[in-house]
Amino acid sequence: MAYANNKFTAEEFSEFLSSRRSTRDFLPTPVPPEIIEKILQDSLTAPSWSNTRPFKVAVASGDIRDRISEEFLSRWSVLSTIMRKGLRNKLRLLYSRYGLPTSNRLIVKPYPSELKPRAQRVGREMYETLGVVRGDRTARDQQWAKNYSFFGAPVELFVYVHKSLHIYAASDAGLMMQNLTLSAHAHGLGTCAQGAVAIWDDVVRKEFDVPDGYRLLCGIAVGYPSDSSINDFKAHRLEVEELTVKPRNA
Repeated sequence: MAYANNKFTAEEFSEFLSSRRSTRDFLPTPVPPEIIEKILQDSLTAPSWSNTRPFKVAVASGDIRDRISEEFLSRWSVLSTIMRKGLRNKLRLLYSRYGLPTSNRLIVKPYPSELKPRAQRVGREMYETLGVVRGDRTARDQQWAKNYSFFGAPVELFVYVHKSLHIYAASDAGLMMQNLTLSAHAHGLGTCAQGAVAIWDDVVRKEFDVPDGYRLLCGIAVGYPSDSSINDFKAHRLEVEELTVKPRNA
């Protein structure tokens, strides 16, 4: 890509931003540690609330990544199977508690009416791309399970935020994550931010010495994209007028 005065032109930058996709099928090719280090460095150039940087990142690769994935998949297998069956099985789940979320239970709450159609649309269109038909609960569960193998990515980043700053910590983490994903994209890597992996924080803490004052926000799968058609999927984007709030007296 051409540069003007060693900088992106505005048009080139817009093109670069729009070319990023969420990757949902990765090659097993290892990512060199120095590249992970570089994208983490780039992430720290994002603005932050009083420069507090109220977040931490656990980098899971190799055996640690595999152990976390194995436990996630085990819990999802129990949870998904029981939730598809009757009341007796759900009561069994409540009794054993294995598979139940241990953190971030709000993730499973329904979206509000204003936002729900957007989530439904992207889900419908993505599953159509994957060839999963509506009503095929087994196929949907199998696809959801890929969250817990990190879609095959060799690296999973777990993003934590400091509890004391509440939404401001999440805001700072979001800015950091945006820099990280764009840096990864510039290095030829794919990423996928994953709320699904935030429900079993205890599994991650078993492998990492995460300070008590932090809570798990989400994960980010990182690796080289495969040539799967799902990696060409483009989610619907809002129009600017849907984003902006009109003046009261306009």
